Amino acid sequence: MSSQHHPIKASSSRVNLMLQGAVIILPLSIAVVPWGILAGSLAVEAGLFNLQAQAVSAIVFAGSVQLVGMGLIKLGAGLSTLLLTTLFLTSRHLLYSATMRTRISHMPLHRRLILGFLLTDELFAVCSHQTRSEFNFWYAFGAGFSFYLIWQLASLTGILLGQNVPNLDQYGLDFAVAATFIAIVLPTIKKLSVLLTVIIALVLSVWFSLIGIEGGIIISSLIAMSFGYLIALVRKEPL
Repeated sequence: MSSQHHPIKASSSRVNLMLQGAVIILPLSIAVVPWGILAGSLAVEAGLFNLQAQAVSAIVFAGSVQLVGMGLIKLGAGLSTLLLTTLFLTSRHLLYSATMRTRISHMPLHRRLILGFLLTDELFAVCSHQTRSEFNFWYAFGAGFSFYLIWQLASLTGILLGQNVPNLDQYGLDFAVAATFIAIVLPTIKKLSVLLTVIIALVLSVWFSLIGIEGGIIISSLIAMSFGYLIALVRKEPL
């Protein structure tokens, strides 16, 4: 999925560049459809009106946050709990933004804000391999915006189904969450440090879950990243 396999033609028109971006992210867009359906249905089950449920997808635009957030709302969690959970779940986007900064820092503010809003795990997977000279706003916008539209349609489908098909969360749609992240992570495993990071995060997150440690995913991620960074330094791998 890197730009090396899908070179961007600098001479292409804006429309063509947007189409190129939409095509390259299409497999991930399709993979996330069940996830969006589940997010929409859970919003309805949490007591939101149709318009409110759709607005969550349109404004928040974060699958994991929407799924967890709706669960917290159903449990009657307070605003502070909801905001703190959202902060932890989306903290990885700070790393994404720092990585992408060198590619978009020269762009006008409105373009940076647009890409910042559209920056998801999927868009990062598509564009993070590109150098500053390879990166193109319209290509990234086409990828991000097409993903955004499909997410909205999937959420709308979930909202409509949620009113007529009860307990959609029992149909295994949540597997789309795991499948999407597997598809994103696997192509990035090209170095020993990355491989060990993934293995450590996987083992620790499962173990923490089994022994009932709250925030186990976050803790396991921090430990795995620390070990991966140390391994990369010892092996003198390019960071």
